[in-house]
Amino acid sequence: QVQLVESGGGLVQPGGSLRLSCAASGSIFSINVMRWYRQAPGKERELVATITINNGDTNYAGSVKGRFTISRDNAKRTMSLQMNSLKPEDTAVYYCNADLRRTFHINYETLWGQGTQVTVSS
Repeated sequence: QVQLVESGGGLVQPGGSLRLSCAASGSIFSINVMRWYRQAPGKERELVATITINNGDTNYAGSVKGRFTISRDNAKRTMSLQMNSLKPEDTAVYYCNADLRRTFHINYETLWGQGTQVTVSS
């Protein structure tokens, strides 16, 4: 079974840091792009950061640029999001997302993780 599993969420004070991880498991032929999304209560899901697996190119939402860093470990099929200088408005459920192929003969599909809660509060 192919799945994405997030970890690392929790409660942190404003100005603090957290590191989220996303692990891809199962029979996977290749992963093209991985992303972090977040959804705060009452708001739409928002794209936070993107990383292209082959070349490591990254993109960030303006609201997190300079504070968050996305990275990947191709060998381990993991992706991380280092979040620094956290603000209360960063509070949300964070979701991992990936475009992957299970075999060479199957087109890319988009898979989602189950989400991990990040709460920034004093």
